[in-house]
Amino acid sequence: MSSSIATSSRIRLDDHTYHSPCPNVASSSISPALTTEYTPLLNSTSPPQPHRRGRFGNMVSTMLGFTPKGHDKAEPEDLAVIDPSAHIDPQTGAIIEKKSKRERLFVARLDAILLVYCCISQVIKYLDQQKLNLYGNEYNYFTTYFNIGYAIFLIPSQIIITRVRPSIYLPLLEIGWGVLTIATYKVHNAKQVYALRAFTGAMEASCYPGAIMLLMSWYTPREMALRIGFYHSCQSVGNMLAGALQAAIYNSLDGKNGISGWRYMFIIDGIITVVAACAGFFLIPDFPSKPNPLAFWLRPRHVEIALERSAKFKRADNKKFTLSSVKKAITGPVFYLFVIMYVASVLAQASYQYFNLWLKSLKHPDGTAVWSVAQVNLIPLIGGAITIATIWVWGFISDYYQTRWIPVLVQASIGIIPGIIMSIWHVSNAAKYFSYFVCYLSLATAPPIWAWLSDVNPFDAEQRAFTLGFAIAFYYACGAWSGPLIWPAKTAPHYKYGWGVQIALWCLVIILACSLRYFEVKYIRPKNRKIAEEREAAARAAEQAQQIEAEEDLDKKDHTVQRVTSV
Repeated sequence: MSSSIATSSRIRLDDHTYHSPCPNVASSSISPALTTEYTPLLNSTSPPQPHRRGRFGNMVSTMLGFTPKGHDKAEPEDLAVIDPSAHIDPQTGAIIEKKSKRERLFVARLDAILLVYCCISQVIKYLDQQKLNLYGNEYNYFTTYFNIGYAIFLIPSQIIITRVRPSIYLPLLEIGWGVLTIATYKVHNAKQVYALRAFTGAMEASCYPGAIMLLMSWYTPREMALRIGFYHSCQSVGNMLAGALQAAIYNSLDGKNGISGWRYMFIIDGIITVVAACAGFFLIPDFPSKPNPLAFWLRPRHVEIALERSAKFKRADNKKFTLSSVKKAITGPVFYLFVIMYVASVLAQASYQYFNLWLKSLKHPDGTAVWSVAQVNLIPLIGGAITIATIWVWGFISDYYQTRWIPVLVQASIGIIPGIIMSIWHVSNAAKYFSYFVCYLSLATAPPIWAWLSDVNPFDAEQRAFTLGFAIAFYYACGAWSGPLIWPAKTAPHYKYGWGVQIALWCLVIILACSLRYFEVKYIRPKNRKIAEEREAAARAAEQAQQIEAEEDLDKKDHTVQRVTSV
């Protein structure tokens, strides 16, 4: 790269000079307001006096993002006052200006192809999450065996995806689960279903974390939570479409050619899965440093923009898993905070899955069902729509305000409300309807959690990938037994144990989110900024060495020319 690429912005603020850790951003792309040296905004002859507050006050202010006692007040966030169009990355302190038209068009291209493909794949994945003709604990075991296969194969699959191109590996997995989904229509008993679901879970293991890895690689922290939110919301879209399709199939195809309606669901879903998987060979872009050569929509100029964006935010590219990277991840507290918080939040959300079973239990005084089979499948669609809107709103807020912990905290607080109401149980049916619908407001914790994970690990893609994969695998390992244990069929429709556990899990999420936020602001951000400054200094030193070497080479050439000329 040319020497201009390593240009550094110097900004003076209260007698502190701040070097922007953006060595890979061309100087022409930085506004004049950021390439000059400024006098202090607020000149003062006396040093600032520390705030007089106790230890608890310091902890709260740190979590909320204020400067804690004893910290330098000239934090990089103050630089935004100089140029309102600039954004200061809270992790690395890098100065990020407003997107150019060229970059906006590139992001739109990513949204239209990469994001849409991932979303379609996720919708199809959830079309096959049907209830079949299983009753009682059979339904719980239907999910349990799927979770077992998913949990066992996920970590090995995450290792494989770092060594095999995602554009090859992910479509092959999708084709595998499509074939198994089609085969499910031939089952004749619950045991056959359990076996197929275990292998289907193994095939699906890398699809969700693999897609999140791709989104983390191509989108910046200012875009990530919303995009992950769009992808994550497709779980609800898939469930909604599954309910609508099941209702339509029962009315039109059930019994035709001697095949039950639920069997048609697996045939249709499997065929769609195989077709979509084949498109993945050409639509999945792999990673910016190693783009997919078959991705016809990704031109060299797009790869160049992606690399520039990664350099701005100091984002490390994905690498192969190594034992040292795994050891580094598991020896730090951040790994455990993220894993436990994610698992606790997803387990706490399980109550909405039993909404339709509660609807089935409602009877008129004469013993007839209050809701028909079609209605039981359609009513939860309202909750799915609520979830989709919630995920999108929280994703936008998380990116726009660069906050990850508040969306998690608010949803955990909301999730406690239905837990309390349903634990009491002796309330009106209206209160129970309200409780189940409120549960759908707390299903949007994953996108900000994954964006948060990416934020605190800008320099270590291996830790991001390992923590992501382990958290999801651990959830599925817990989910394999949590359903029958926490929500046993014998306690239906009350589920007296499940609602109490939900309250406890949401309280745990609140504690972990607050702890991680404090740890992030107090320790992680200063560490990341120090690393960014050291890397910038190293880049500047390397650039200077190259300049000196180039000048020496030029001098030697001039000296040689002079000698030849004199002769």
